[in-house]
Amino acid sequence: MPSWPEGLVAYRRSPEFTENTIPAGLLKAHATKPGVWAKLHVLAGSLRFRDLEGGEDLILTEGIHSRIFPAATHEVEPCGAVRFFVEFYKQR
Repeated sequence: MPSWPEGLVAYRRSPEFTENTIPAGLLKAHATKPGVWAKLHVLAGSLRFRDLEGGEDLILTEGIHSRIFPAATHEVEPCGAVRFFVEFYKQR
């Protein structure tokens, strides 16, 4: 997987989601806007992350983050109880 560019800054984060409150749009193929990177932060439990373009299929747990590249199609799936949020980044 390619590296993130130097100089990205966090500018926004989602609310915390659980297996019961994940927006339906995150459970199916979706992408960030051009110029927007994102990182999933799992606070408890585990979450499956699928990069539908790069083919990566990961189980994320506390301390393991996915890197989501601009406009890259991906989806998530809870693996039982989970609590997580999404942090968004942009170029300085």
